[in-house]
Amino acid sequence: MGTLPSILKTASSVLALAGSLVLLPTTGIAAEEGASVIEQGKEVAFDRKKGNCLACHQMEGGSLPGNIGPPLVAMKARFPDKAKLRAQIWDATKMNPNTIMPPFGRQQILSESEIDKIAKSNEETRCAKSQIARPLPAAGGH
Repeated sequence: MGTLPSILKTASSVLALAGSLVLLPTTGIAAEEGASVIEQGKEVAFDRKKGNCLACHQMEGGSLPGNIGPPLVAMKARFPDKAKLRAQIWDATKMNPNTIMPPFGRQQILSESEIDKIAKSNEETRCAKSQIARPLPAAGGH
């Protein structure tokens, strides 16, 4: 009878360990999915046939950015409400009727999902202006 309590103790330890191991991948997967959405948003934003944000904006990690629109830096501070950032991407003419930014959602240039991904990736942008990609110097310039 002395072995029964030790077997139960061992079995409960094994079950507790197995239960904790089952929980580990879910947190990793959630973080990976979050990072995946952010990366997908950047891909859409950088895609010259989709968001094409780099045509007008400087963005962290982007190459050959434009300078027509404001640099997309400190977006979390500029748009603390994610819904306002999403609304800006959906149709910037609502906030500024004279904007040249295309209404990506209203004109169905981007899907709902793509707009959500871009908003999520921009929401995570907290870089300083010094981290923004700089335009290449003019030919022959120093």
